[in-house]
Amino acid sequence: MPKRIAAFGEVMMRLQVPGYETLAQGDTLKYSFSGTGVNVASALSRYGHAGSLVTRLPDNPLGDAASAYLRKLGIDTARVLRGGKYVGMYFLENGFGVRPSRVTYSNRLESSFNTAPEGTYDFAEIADGVDAVHFCGITLAMNDGVRAHMKSFAEAVKRRGGMVIFDCNYRPSLWGEGGYAKAKPHYEAMLRLADIVMMNEKDAMLTLGMTTARQEREDQLAELIPAVAESYGISAIAGTHRQIHGDNSHSLRGFLYKGERFVFSDRLTFSVYDRIGAGDAFASGIIHGELEGFAPERTVRFAAAAGMLAHTVPGDTPMATEAEILRAMEQSAAGDVER
Repeated sequence: MPKRIAAFGEVMMRLQVPGYETLAQGDTLKYSFSGTGVNVASALSRYGHAGSLVTRLPDNPLGDAASAYLRKLGIDTARVLRGGKYVGMYFLENGFGVRPSRVTYSNRLESSFNTAPEGTYDFAEIADGVDAVHFCGITLAMNDGVRAHMKSFAEAVKRRGGMVIFDCNYRPSLWGEGGYAKAKPHYEAMLRLADIVMMNEKDAMLTLGMTTARQEREDQLAELIPAVAESYGISAIAGTHRQIHGDNSHSLRGFLYKGERFVFSDRLTFSVYDRIGAGDAFASGIIHGELEGFAPERTVRFAAAAGMLAHTVPGDTPMATEAEILRAMEQSAAGDVER
């Protein structure tokens, strides 16, 4: 039987400037709908699970368009509620060379999801119908009401024996001045509820305030991640280390800490077409491996390959199937045209 995975999060409208133009240069925008929960639920649906989204959209044509887009991605929209007036938006300018990509948010705090009042969702009923639920630190940054929803939902799933997955995904621009101090208690609350966590040593140091005398990233990772797992009772922690090269290529190496040991993927180097959402692809690969009972080595290799492939398609949402990812794990370079 396929596993039932719910993601709790906001649906965003992505407005992208064509090519590598800036907002000041462009005169057209291409829109689509995305969000961490959208990306994870869609990817897991492609892997054969039953992926659903728990969110709220406005009851107007924009909400209709977003809901239709979710269904096209294979996401169950039965738990997508209607209310409020707005969809949060972000504008994307693709970087090139030394100029990084840039995301500018608009109208996010007034979105239907972020203004949902207490009692909007029946978390007890929803939790009865899922095996696991995914949360994101970006959602945690929104406001106290959303944070209360997250914790209530996570607690309901835990009471019913389900799995809680939390991706740290700290965004300084969303927390504002003094963000780390404001974020820490909320991150700690979610970590205590989580079974699987996406984070690296930087999250441990900056978000949780942990310290280390070690200088190299892998040494910091080896010291801090086991301490986080033990302190918060987390069964698996996964993440990536990325290197950005000057020729529009990146290198990515994934890790998974489970059973008191680390396993690593190969370091994958590839050209980048669209970076946004690649972290969600890696997270979805880890979740899939854990749900399917893969060996840790296979799980982290699968996740890294999923992350790599997500860089090769436009849009936030991972599009690769399990078969395509398994094939990429076996290939060291792109092959000829498939016929």
